[in-house]
Amino acid sequence: MSMNRRAFALALVVSSGLLLAACGKKEESVSGRSVGPAGSQPVYVVGSDAAYAPFEYETDTRQVAGFDIDVMKAVADKAGISIRFINTPFEGIFNSLVQGDRDILISAITITDERRKQMDFSAPYFEASQLIAVPSGSKVSKFEDLKALKVGVQTATTGDEVVQKLMGKNNPSVKRFEGTPLALKELEAGGVDAVVADNGVVVNFVTNNPDARLRTVSDEAFPKEYYGIAVRKGDAELLDKINKGIDAIRSDGTYDAIYARYFGKKP
Repeated sequence: MSMNRRAFALALVVSSGLLLAACGKKEESVSGRSVGPAGSQPVYVVGSDAAYAPFEYETDTRQVAGFDIDVMKAVADKAGISIRFINTPFEGIFNSLVQGDRDILISAITITDERRKQMDFSAPYFEASQLIAVPSGSKVSKFEDLKALKVGVQTATTGDEVVQKLMGKNNPSVKRFEGTPLALKELEAGGVDAVVADNGVVVNFVTNNPDARLRTVSDEAFPKEYYGIAVRKGDAELLDKINKGIDAIRSDGTYDAIYARYFGKKP
């Protein structure tokens, strides 16, 4: 064998060894979750739309934070699983789970029969209902009063669904936004006459933006809703861990402390 061929063969062996070593250390992706070297614990990828304060929002350093985030961290700690959060727009959040890009979703997601067809839900961890926001001088006193008005909603939310039932799916007076805060800002600016969204988000915005001069209107026509943590259909092992984590944070007072931190009272 000539020197050139020997040198080439040696270089090939060395480069192959380096490649194998690198592959042994590199993280892989299995069904959305990050998996490290053999034997290491998987890191479950959690999708959350950080545009729904106080449940989830982005900090100045672009970290996802909020009530749901603190709940999920506490649940994961009790369940003994590792997680990482990825800001995921709500409009596509369910597809990200179904397609395997996310393992877990927590994003003020109301448990509904329609959504159960696509994914499995944990036990409920939060009770909510829809709430109407209007300018302080508005004459709106009930949900039916919105029929002839321009109403803002966040796309694909239960607020969007209830307004569609009232006004019609293709009614041009239903204005859809990527996030509820955007819809509420449009209400403040006069672009819509009302906004329908989950009560926690509406109350948070109205309370923290007194100059917007908005008020809230409740209606008994709105049913109670329950938020759940979603996993892929059939992922019973992960769902069981999450449910045990929820039970644990409710039992030891962790959930109550997180709730009080964001809403100023016990649930």
